[in-house]
Amino acid sequence: MLEVVRVPVLSDNYAWLVHDHASGETLAVDPGEAGPVLSAAAERGWRIGQVWATHWHPDHVAGIPEIKAGGAVVTGPAAEAARIPTLDRTVAEGDAVTLGEHRAAVMEAPGHTAGHIVFHFDEAGLVFTGDTLFAMGCGRLFEGTVQQMFGAMRRLAELPDGTQVYCGHEYTQGNGRFALSVEPDNQALRARMVEVDALRARGEATVPTTIGLERATNPFMRAGSAEELAQLRTGKDHFRG
Repeated sequence: MLEVVRVPVLSDNYAWLVHDHASGETLAVDPGEAGPVLSAAAERGWRIGQVWATHWHPDHVAGIPEIKAGGAVVTGPAAEAARIPTLDRTVAEGDAVTLGEHRAAVMEAPGHTAGHIVFHFDEAGLVFTGDTLFAMGCGRLFEGTVQQMFGAMRRLAELPDGTQVYCGHEYTQGNGRFALSVEPDNQALRARMVEVDALRARGEATVPTTIGLERATNPFMRAGSAEELAQLRTGKDHFRG
């Protein structure tokens, strides 16, 4: 099986180390900073042989050059190759990447950026969503359209409920407060926020989440139309709760 290690970087980002025990291979996903990622790998006796990037934003790729200098092969979205000069391989919808014998499908998920992708390990039940899907939230629409983000939410919602979701930021508490403002009677959401508030009070992380949990509590994934998602996104952008 695959072992996934959460690595806090910068102010509220998460990079992810994924290790295949059978082959001994290790990859880093969205390393916005090199030092903590390299240290976390070294502590475990792992060597990072691959880096996968979901999108071009510096808080997800700034650590790549230093990690690549150690011999890692870098993969990222073909549509954003001009903005990630460290890429060795570009991928798009329908492509696959591997770690050992584990295959991850590349899914295009534009909206936050124009060429954002996610990596889905079907058999292992893992998906790395970058800044597309967050716990109880979705990414801001900096480059793409609301229709694109709605499409991405629909596709991710179709994954099995048990799929573990590894996203790029610790935004859960703020997302949950907004979610409660639009779905105050959602009992699953209310129960989840009790857990989230307790975790954050102890300084603990709230991710990964699961597709099933997001289907029950994430208003962006629960939106029934692109228009509804647009209203939610505008509301969240101006929310101060």
